[in-house]
Amino acid sequence: MVGSTHEALHRIFQKDPGLLTHALQRVLGVRFPETREIAAMNVDLTEIEPVERRVDTLLRAETDEGTYLLVVESQGEVDQRKRGSWPYYLSYLYEKYRCEPVLIVITQSSATARWAAQPIQLGLRGWESLTVRPLVLGPDNVPVIADVREAEDDVPLAVLSAMTHGRGRQAPAILESLAAALKTIDRDSAAVFVQFVDSCLVDPQAKQMWRDLMTAIQYFWRHPLAEQVREEGREEGREEGRVQERAEMVLRLLEWRGLAVTGAVREQVHACTDLDRLETWAQRAMHVTDAAELFAEE
Repeated sequence: MVGSTHEALHRIFQKDPGLLTHALQRVLGVRFPETREIAAMNVDLTEIEPVERRVDTLLRAETDEGTYLLVVESQGEVDQRKRGSWPYYLSYLYEKYRCEPVLIVITQSSATARWAAQPIQLGLRGWESLTVRPLVLGPDNVPVIADVREAEDDVPLAVLSAMTHGRGRQAPAILESLAAALKTIDRDSAAVFVQFVDSCLVDPQAKQMWRDLMTAIQYFWRHPLAEQVREEGREEGREEGRVQERAEMVLRLLEWRGLAVTGAVREQVHACTDLDRLETWAQRAMHVTDAAELFAEE
C-alpha cells in the first residue's frame, strides 16, 4: 500500500529536483553532467492495452552532455516483481523519448537497499540481453549528519539524512542538527523540507520530537501541517490545554536528548502556567547539558 512515507521519499525530488543530482554525486560518487534545466514529467507509462504502469517520480534533466530521464522509485521492501517492471520502465521510456533513462531507488531499509542494488540481468547467463543497474540511496550510503555545522553546510543532504536515518538512537542528533540548519535557508524552502521529513518519519517518538523541535523554534506554526499538531493532545481553544502541551514538550525534548529529568525539574515545569516562559524553556531544552540549566536565568 502506498503511504505518506513512500510518497515523501520520491516526491521531495519533484519539489527540489536539484537534490537528486546532488545526492548522486555527493553520496554515490556518480559524476552527473552539468545540468542546465530539470523538470518533472508525466509518470504514467500505461500503453493502449489496459495495463496500468506508473513510476513514482520522473524528471527530465537537460545537461551539457544531452538529455537524461531520471526514474525515481521509492521502495519500502523487497519486491521481486520489480525484476520485470524496472527494465520495462527504462525500455519504454527510451523508446518513447529517445533519451537515456537512469534508474534511482531510494529506501529507508538496509536490506531493501542491498537487494535493489543487485543488477537485473535478463537473457542467457554470460550473454545477457539486458542488464539494469539501479543507483540506490539508502541508510548504508547516505551519510548520517548529526552535526549542526555539517547540516548547515549542506542542508539538502541533511534533509536526505533525516529521511533515511530518522529512527533509533541517532534520530535526536540528526533532527536537532537539521532543525538548526533550516533556520539558515529561506522559509519557503524550509517549509517544504519540514513537511517531507515529517512524512518520512515512521518512528512515533522521532515524529513527535521533530514536531516539538519545529514548534520550539516557532517555525512549524506557519505550515498547514501545524494545525494538526496544535490540535493533538489538547482541547481546542483552551488555555490550560496549550500550557499542558507546551510543558510536556519541554520534558520530552530533555528526555530524548538523554538528559536526566529529576522530580524537581518536572514539578517546576508542570507548575508553570506562562506560555512565553515555557516557550523559552523549550528553546533552551535543545541546547542545555543539564536539565536544571533550564531555569538558570530565572
